[in-house]
Amino acid sequence: MSLKRFDQRMVMTVSVNEFECPPGSCQGPNGTRLSSSLNNMSFVNPSIDILEAYYKGINGAFDTNFPSRPLYYFNFTAEYQPFALSKSRLATEVRILEYGTTVEMVFQGTSLVTAENHPMHLHGQSFYVVGWGFGNFNEEKDPLGYNLEDPPLKNTFGVPTNGWLAVRFTAYNPGVWLLHCHLERHLISGMDTVFIVKDGVALGEKLLPPPPHMPPC
Repeated sequence: MSLKRFDQRMVMTVSVNEFECPPGSCQGPNGTRLSSSLNNMSFVNPSIDILEAYYKGINGAFDTNFPSRPLYYFNFTAEYQPFALSKSRLATEVRILEYGTTVEMVFQGTSLVTAENHPMHLHGQSFYVVGWGFGNFNEEKDPLGYNLEDPPLKNTFGVPTNGWLAVRFTAYNPGVWLLHCHLERHLISGMDTVFIVKDGVALGEKLLPPPPHMPPC
């Protein structure tokens, strides 16, 4: 793949969040419980696995509106953040990618609730780490410093505490692929989403059918 061009850029905030609870029912900060999110979306596991729902065309298992940008912009790495910003939305949102699409993903760490280094992992794809830095990502200036000559090829990376990290990959593997933080407490509390890579044209560019006698989930 050529690293000097891409088809779409996604900017994705990586945050620890809080959910409001009925009075006296939770023991987190301000009487809340902790959650986590990507672009303010806390992923909810559906009742049927997404791969089966996608392959069989079952409606209602997921929505395809995972945002390519933060829902709102603020100083993501400020020392103090208003409590209202720490709330996330529960949803089962995925992102659809056409086969062969080259994607740039910029992961923006935030200081909501607590600033952390988040080890993000993408299933089904490897990617090139083309840039990173501290503070808020600047779409005009920061890409000028990208390493597009010999960037490392990875499938897991750490988003710097109160910083950002940019990766590029081409969606050449059709199927349903999880993107998630590798900290278990963040994975189970919503810091994940799903990429669905559509079939290409050639026979080897299509999702394989399930094996015979595959047991149900």
